[in-house]
Amino acid sequence: MKFSAQIRVMPHKVLLDPQGKAVGNNLKRIGLEACTNVRVGKNIQMEVEAPDQDSAEKLVRSACEKLLTNPIMEYFEYSLQAQN
Repeated sequence: MKFSAQIRVMPHKVLLDPQGKAVGNNLKRIGLEACTNVRVGKNIQMEVEAPDQDSAEKLVRSACEKLLTNPIMEYFEYSLQAQN
């Protein structure tokens, strides 16, 4: 079976996010003061071939833990959907 994975990688909430801070400061500078607490992360999409949903989830989790994130600085969330 083929699955579509959507992975969201974000910096841990307790860490400073310099990129988010820069974006937040520039939003204020252009008159968008209502936009606050900006955090910048990554969105990763991939297809996974696996015999079932559980196997696909294990593959996605493994990819996130071994390559796609830095666990010291980032956390991840993902969703998985079977493709037709």
